[in-house]
Amino acid sequence: MFLTRVFGRTLFAAAKSEASAAAAAASSTARHNPLEEFFEADRNPDDEKPVVYGRSWKASELRLKSWDDLQKLWYVLLKEKNMLMTQRQMLHAQNLRFPNPERVPKVRKSMCRIKHVLTERAIEEPEPRRSAEMKRMINAL
Repeated sequence: MFLTRVFGRTLFAAAKSEASAAAAAASSTARHNPLEEFFEADRNPDDEKPVVYGRSWKASELRLKSWDDLQKLWYVLLKEKNMLMTQRQMLHAQNLRFPNPERVPKVRKSMCRIKHVLTERAIEEPEPRRSAEMKRMINAL
């Protein structure tokens, strides 16, 4: 019993130190400058395959999503829009061409469609107070 207790403690301590070392390594690699989120990952321009970007969201697809999902999607699109605008501004300052300029209108259309779907839901709300509150939230977006 004594041996199992001592042996078990040493194994537990070894496992704990390995776990803490792995967590420290993960946190050191996970640390990055938060401003990096405003820049797209660098790609080699010599790649043969062109990068294909998706289409904008349709209103019919957005109507199927919940209020929370639409809010999350709004902030994802807002982050994408900020990243694209930052990239465009930096490239413009360096007199370089902005790659894939068609992405910006896709993001804007999707954001407008989210606002449209949320406004439809606010108008259909039977309770006037809740409807007014929803409209204020939508206009704040």
